[in-house]
Parts: sequence; C-alpha cells; structure tokens
Amino acid sequence: MSVDGYLRYVALGDSQTEGLGDGDDVRGLRGWADRLAERIATDSPRVRYANLAVRGRTAGQVYAEQLGPALELRPDLVTVVAGVNDLLRPRFDADEVAGHLEAMFAALTAEGTRVATLTFPDVARITPLAKPISARVLTLNARIREAGRRHGVVVAETSHYPVVTDPRLWSPDRLHASPLGHERIAAAVAHALELPGSDDSWTKPLPAALDTPSLWRSTRAELRWAGAFLGPWLARRLRGRSSGDGRLAKRPTLLPVTEPAGKSS
Repeated sequence: MSVDGYLRYVALGDSQTEGLGDGDDVRGLRGWADRLAERIATDSPRVRYANLAVRGRTAGQVYAEQLGPALELRPDLVTVVAGVNDLLRPRFDADEVAGHLEAMFAALTAEGTRVATLTFPDVARITPLAKPISARVLTLNARIREAGRRHGVVVAETSHYPVVTDPRLWSPDRLHASPLGHERIAAAVAHALELPGSDDSWTKPLPAALDTPSLWRSTRAELRWAGAFLGPWLARRLRGRSSGDGRLAKRPTLLPVTEPAGKSS
C-alpha cells in the first residue's frame, strides 16, 4: 500500500508507544508513534492518528483493552508494540505473550489493515543488571518474527544493529528511549513500511563519544540507576501496582496530525 492509502493510523502498546522519554506529562509526550504519524502526514496530509497506548500495560492488557477500540476506528495502518513489561516480570510465559500479539495481528490483518511491529534490543547491552532476561528477549523476538510471517505483518528489525543500545538513545531510566531514540525507532518503522523518503540511515552508529567512562564511574552509574529506577520499579511490582494505574490513552480518537500529538486528553 502506498502512503496515500494511510488515512487512519492507530498505535497500540505501552509506555514506549505512549512516548515516555520524549517530553513529559506536563508539556506533553511525543514519542516514536507521534513521529511516525508526522512522517506519514508529510506525504498524506489527510491522515488522522490515534494513540491508544498506556504505560505499564502487558501484551495481554493491550489485547484486552486496546484492540477493540482500535478496530472500531477502522484503521488502514496499526502499529502493535508490546511485551517489554512481560519480559521484566518474574513470571514470563513466551507462549502466552506471543499468543496475545498474534491474536492482535490476526484480528487486524483480517480486516485488511496494514500492521507493523518491531523486535526488541537485548537490554543487557544497555544495563548489565538486566542480563538474566537476555534469553527472554531473544525468545520473544523469534516469536514476533514467526507470528509476523504468518499474518503478513511488517517487522522492523531494531534488534540487529549495535546503535540501538547506544546509551545516548536511551533515557536515564534505561527502559525508555530518549528523544533521539524515539526518532530512530520512528525511522526504523518508516523504513520497514517503505515510506517515501525513508532509508537505512537509522541503523548507522552515532559519532564517537567524547570520553569513555572508567570502570569506577560505570559501577557508580549502575548503583545510582538501581537506586533511582530499579528499586522503585520493583517496589511497585511487589505492591501489585503499575505506573499506568488510572491512566487513559493520550489520544483515544482519530485526530489530524497537525494537532499537538503529545497533549493528554
């Protein structure tokens, strides 16, 4: 389908698709899905865009809460990116998570919708403390590729390239992309969809960093990260809470892309 055919774009997912790390809840979140919508609007100015993503959602919650509303919007293009919150939980069932993703792929493509998703980087290359879940990431990525092939889903292979774990593409919490990271994700999905003007430049490494931190500085940074981000995240999990509790989608209806995409509704 040419970009002219994308008149209704709907994004499904969790905090990454909501846009955490790219703006804030006061000024508004932008994020890679907003950036992708802006790219589409460059060649298809009549496109309208909805973002149903909510932070903290698992793949099962995205399926239960967002698929129905998405289908009601009769989209031409949908991005489905979920599973990271499942990866980080003590109990991870790859079959269950992949099943939820595949159910969304099947329901959307059955309606003639173009669907795009992506694979995830190995988070252990971003923070060594996440090494225990490396095997989970590889397993989930394999399942995403398999489900994508079965249903004709476009898969942006963001996991393959070293640049995706460059610290400059990640926010201080190391769980969400930085503004530059969100821009690279948008470029990756645009390239996978073969949007006009897209290319593989998103895969290229950033210029060399001015300095390389010493082992001592790296260790201190790991300890600060664990105290500032990992500890509070684990505490929420133990209390059965989520960062998305009580939150609604920031853009639940289709709106012209010229309207501020990051403002909460």
